[in-house]
Amino acid sequence: MDRDALAGFLVSRRNNLQPSDVGLVTGARRRTAGLRREEIAQLATMSTDYYTRLEQRRGPQPSTQMLAALARALRLTPDERDYMYRVTGHSAPDRVVGSDYIAPGLLRVLDRLTGTPALILSALGETLVQNDSARALFGDVSHLTGFERSAIYRWFTQPDVERRRYPEDDHDRQSRAQVASLRAAYGVMGARSRAGEMVRELCRRSEEFAALWETHLVSRRFEDHKTLIHPELGPIEVDCQALFTEDEAQVLLVLTAAPRTDAAEKIELLNVLGTQQLNPSRE
Repeated sequence: MDRDALAGFLVSRRNNLQPSDVGLVTGARRRTAGLRREEIAQLATMSTDYYTRLEQRRGPQPSTQMLAALARALRLTPDERDYMYRVTGHSAPDRVVGSDYIAPGLLRVLDRLTGTPALILSALGETLVQNDSARALFGDVSHLTGFERSAIYRWFTQPDVERRRYPEDDHDRQSRAQVASLRAAYGVMGARSRAGEMVRELCRRSEEFAALWETHLVSRRFEDHKTLIHPELGPIEVDCQALFTEDEAQVLLVLTAAPRTDAAEKIELLNVLGTQQLNPSRE
């Protein structure tokens, strides 16, 4: 691990960012160029002390999970992300099979979507980042690890929890859509990839998935009109729109409701009350 190189790089990237670049409000008393250390730490969901030690050349070797969080917080390009991994003694992530890295362009759009639920997903249906409105609607899933990070995986392994968000008469359609989406990712990533591992695990754990997998459904269906059931607010009709990265490895999913409707009022209520008071179920 090259602590000098890492520290210099972190300071440079932090000073190069402005609050508006990451969705923060510029205060009148801001005197320093770029973002503060505590702001980067907050964006990366790590302690300010931990981040400060990295910049002061006295921190431990960051884990790959910490580096992925820093790459998101600092809005690093793929080349910058790879450089940071290497100077900390890690191999750069494989850009083909996917990782926790998030395209800066998607993050910039997400930063500006404050009034409607929006989240960035991987090709395997993993929630990589959510805005506050999406957390209020779906619940905070940042604590999940492994295959459980994937909504596709949870749909078939935790049906009692996951399917409560959808009307019962829509469950079959959603099951087919989940399998078709995973089949599309499997075709790109291959049998030996993480997609292949997930398929094999789901076939072992879910008879429903195994049967649907044999139908060879393939599609990436994100543009949709559907009803979500919130535990406190009840049914909310939303339109889903998707913005993909060029390689289609990640997608920004935005959920909106028609103006002046009951659903629009419920989304406004979510934004006002937030996640703590509504105590929503997990996504």
